[in-house]
Amino acid sequence: MTPLSIPPASHAHRPDPGRWRILAVLLTTIFMSLIGVSIVNVALPSIHTALDATRSDLQWVLSGYALTFGVVLVAAGRAGDLMGRGALFLIGVALFTLASVAAGLAPDAAWLNGARFVQGVGSGLLNPQGLGMIQQYFRGAERGRAFGYLGTVVGFSVAIGPVLGGLLIELGGQQIGWRLTFLVNVPIGIAVIVLGLKWFPRPLIRRIGAVAPAAGGAAARTDWRSLDPVGSLLLGLAVLSFLYPFVESRTAPMTWLLLPLSLCLTAAWIAWERRTTRRGGSPMVDLRIFSTGSFSNGVLIMALYFLGMTSIWVLVALYVQEGLGMSALLSGLFGIPAALLSSWAANWAGRRVIPHGRRIVVAGLLLALAGLILSAGVILLQALGLASAWWLLLTLSFIGLAQGLVVSPNQALTLMDVPLDYAGSSGAIMQTGQRIGTSVGIAMITAVVFWTLGMASWPTATMAGFGVIAAVILVALQVALKDQRARRAGPEG
Repeated sequence: MTPLSIPPASHAHRPDPGRWRILAVLLTTIFMSLIGVSIVNVALPSIHTALDATRSDLQWVLSGYALTFGVVLVAAGRAGDLMGRGALFLIGVALFTLASVAAGLAPDAAWLNGARFVQGVGSGLLNPQGLGMIQQYFRGAERGRAFGYLGTVVGFSVAIGPVLGGLLIELGGQQIGWRLTFLVNVPIGIAVIVLGLKWFPRPLIRRIGAVAPAAGGAAARTDWRSLDPVGSLLLGLAVLSFLYPFVESRTAPMTWLLLPLSLCLTAAWIAWERRTTRRGGSPMVDLRIFSTGSFSNGVLIMALYFLGMTSIWVLVALYVQEGLGMSALLSGLFGIPAALLSSWAANWAGRRVIPHGRRIVVAGLLLALAGLILSAGVILLQALGLASAWWLLLTLSFIGLAQGLVVSPNQALTLMDVPLDYAGSSGAIMQTGQRIGTSVGIAMITAVVFWTLGMASWPTATMAGFGVIAAVILVALQVALKDQRARRAGPEG
């Protein structure tokens, strides 16, 4: 397969004077979408009481959003590449905001879950455009800084989300408080739309289907065939049939039968994309992009990292609440120092990622392993009566530093050599890997924990889960080291 041609980085790039204002709009929106996710976790008990929601209803409040988000990501990213990222970004913000209104006013659980599906679509539309626009407007060291600011926003939103959710529920009570956790998105969404219309350059908000300038400056008219509807459908169904069993298997074990179907759909999608490329068409994903070592290695590192590390906070919450008998509020405090350190580390790493490259990611993965080992040690000592569980505040801080050193720098490095024409779809591929890694990891690692719990105590079960996570991170570390050696060997590595 012929490698995808990459234009020189210096190709007639003139920094847009408004790029930092554009970044502010992007980061505000991403902050809103992430806050929306973390707040919902805190609001579930209130939703259960206020709407008389069943356990299945509550599961779908979380998984419905995750499914629609994951399914539309890559198609939305490619659509933005072809038809204008700014327009689709603002459409996604509008959908997310309107769905937040619908969720906040929901009369029953079915209405709420329908609104969450639409929220997922809105978030799936806007997220790949955000990554694509960072690639479009920033180059070199500035791009690393921009991704560093993105990591800072992610870390801060993770820290503040549960606290803000708890405050809103406290202010509004059981019946109103959970509604405020959705409605808080509305003024932010309106402000983003107004500022986007004011600050985004007009070509970025061009009419869908109008003439769109290509990366090389030529004009290319896009139509519905350029969006590769067959490829979009095949990949969407493949992602849906893969993710669905991991979010529904506890209540519907037969859903595991969808996994072979997912593999068949993935194979069919790959065959279709290759056929489209051979015939000179516009594939949704030009598979030659995977011949770029930094991209393929970076996507794999990201998927493995999310497969392992996302489950950390699930295990900590289970251990603190079920094993130690603490409240949900106290459980949330264990993650605050780590989240704040993640914000700081992401900003620090973003300023240094270009000269130091994947070494920063390697350092982050090593810190993650150190945090896992030290946290397991605290849990063991606490079980023996030799230490307080509050020492986890310190050991989990290593994991917060790891988050800041891995996620944003890895995003910048993974997308560094990707042609601008594929900025949105390539970022969406990476995010899809994150979603798949998260779903598989939570299902796999919690299964190990509950299986161990049938024979041992909570401390032992939690340490077993940490052991599985450490094994996954070791694999990610090997991939990062391999990529680092390849980059030393030459640009094509």
